[in-house]
Amino acid sequence: MEYIPGLQGVPATQSSISFLDGQKGLLTYRGYPIVDLARHSTFEETSWLLINGELPDREQLAAFDAELRNGRNRRVKYNVRDIMKFLPIDGHPMEALQTCVASLGMFYPGQERMTANGVNADSEFVEQMIIKTLASMATLVAMWEHIRRGDDPVQPRADLTYAENFLYMMNEREPDAVESRIMDACLILHAEHTINASTFSALVSGSTLAPPNLVVAAAIGTLAGPLHGGANQRVLNMLDEIPSVAAVADWLDQRLANKQVVWGFGHREYKTKDPRADILQGLLEQLREHRGGEISPQYEIARELERSAEERLASKGVYPNVDFYSGLLYEALGIPRDQFTPIFAISRTAGWLAHWKEQISQNRIFRPTQVYTGYDPRPYPSRLNG
Repeated sequence: MEYIPGLQGVPATQSSISFLDGQKGLLTYRGYPIVDLARHSTFEETSWLLINGELPDREQLAAFDAELRNGRNRRVKYNVRDIMKFLPIDGHPMEALQTCVASLGMFYPGQERMTANGVNADSEFVEQMIIKTLASMATLVAMWEHIRRGDDPVQPRADLTYAENFLYMMNEREPDAVESRIMDACLILHAEHTINASTFSALVSGSTLAPPNLVVAAAIGTLAGPLHGGANQRVLNMLDEIPSVAAVADWLDQRLANKQVVWGFGHREYKTKDPRADILQGLLEQLREHRGGEISPQYEIARELERSAEERLASKGVYPNVDFYSGLLYEALGIPRDQFTPIFAISRTAGWLAHWKEQISQNRIFRPTQVYTGYDPRPYPSRLNG
C-alpha cells in the first residue's frame, strides 16, 4: 500500500453534485458554471439545484422558498437562545455555531428515522431536516451576533429572501437591493466545492447514519480551521499590516523571504485564479460604484498585492483564491471579521446537505485503512521485584 499524505488525488466517493477543473479555473454545480449561477440564480434556487439535481420549476421553487421562509423553520427553539446566553461572549462564533447546531437534534428529534426498515433513511425526514437545517443556519449566526453583545436577537422575517433576512437580522436594517443581491451571490459562490475537507467530514459522519444536525456540526468544526474556512478573516488581518499601496511590494518580498503564508493565495486544486475570486472582485467593484467610489482603503492595497503577487508567484501556479476578496466584501456589508467563516458555513450547508443526501442514498460506512509504522508484535516485559 502507498501512503498519500492528505489523501491528495485519492477518490473518496462518486458524486454528480459539482465539478472543478483547476487548470481551466472552471467550477460547476450540477453542470452549470458558477459564473452563470452567481449572475442569474438565487441562493434558494441554487440550493434546490445542489440538493435535488436539477433547477426547480416555478412551482417547486416557490414551495421551497416558502418552506425556507416559514417561521417554524427560520426560527429556533428558545432553549437554543438560552444555550447561547451561557456561552462566553469572547468565544469564536464558529464554536457557538457548532454547539447550537449540534443541539438541534434534541429539539427536532428523529435519529431513529435514519434507519427506517433497517436499511434506508426515511425520505420524508430527510427532506424535513434539509429544510430545517438550511433555514435555521442564518438565524443562528445572526442570533449569536446580538446575544454576545448582551442584546436580544432580531426576529426573522418571512417577507424577506434568505440573503435579505440574514443581513436584516445582522444589521437591524433592511439591506438595499444591491447589498442583498451581492450577499445572495456570495452565498451561491460558497455553497459547494467538491470533496473539500469539511465536505469529506460530512460524508464520513453521514456514512454512520448520524442525524443531519451532527453531520453539519462535524463539517462546521472542520471548516473552522484556518487552512479551510478561516482564511478570509486572516486576509484582512494581514492587509492591516500593510500601511499603504506603495508599501505592498516591499512587504510581500519580506513576507516571501521569511517563508510566511500570504493568506488568500494558492489553492490545492486551482493552478489559475480561483473563478470565485474573480466574481467576488467584480462584486466589490459593483458595491464601490453603488457607494460612489468608496469601500475601503484595504481594497486598493489588496488589488496591488494581487498585482505584485502575480509577478512573483504566477509561475508557480499561485493566484488569489476565494478567501482573498470575500472578507473585504463581507466587511463592507457590515459583517464583523470573526463572523466571516460562519457565513461560509451558512452557504456551504447547502452543499453539505446535498452530499449527505447523496451519501445515504447508497450508503456504505467509511473505513479507510492505514500504513502501520509501529513495532512488530513483542513480548510484554517481566516486572522487576523489589
